[in-house]
Amino acid sequence: MNETMDRELGWDDEIQKDNEFVTLPEGDYDFVIDRYERARHQGSDKIPPCNKAIVFFRVMSPNGQEVTLQESFILHTKLEWKLSELFCGVGLKKKGEKLKMNWAALPGLKGRAQISLEPGTKNPEQKFNRIKKIYPFEEKSFKAGEF
Repeated sequence: MNETMDRELGWDDEIQKDNEFVTLPEGDYDFVIDRYERARHQGSDKIPPCNKAIVFFRVMSPNGQEVTLQESFILHTKLEWKLSELFCGVGLKKKGEKLKMNWAALPGLKGRAQISLEPGTKNPEQKFNRIKKIYPFEEKSFKAGEF
């Protein structure tokens, strides 16, 4: 039996895993989009209930440990700039151009982002990584004799 499968635990089961939460220092990092999930924004003072995507970014920490960050992208015109930033950041959109969002194309795409440490809403003493900015995608150009 594969013991790494997720499953319900019984009241008398043995447990071992500890919290493996890793906080990255603030800075710029390369990322790979792992996956996305469709969800709903429940509504707030500024934005009514609407669709949202939760995007999972894989980032390598300075000590070589892979860290997964998740960021919500609310599908509302007030946050259209953030959606454009995401699709520009992975090379699917060019600045100023219209784009039909293709969410299925995101997994596996790479980019670069500025990651910050921000206080938690429930406990300001606890710090969480957030993607503050996704940089526009830059094609890697080949120059003879350079790496």
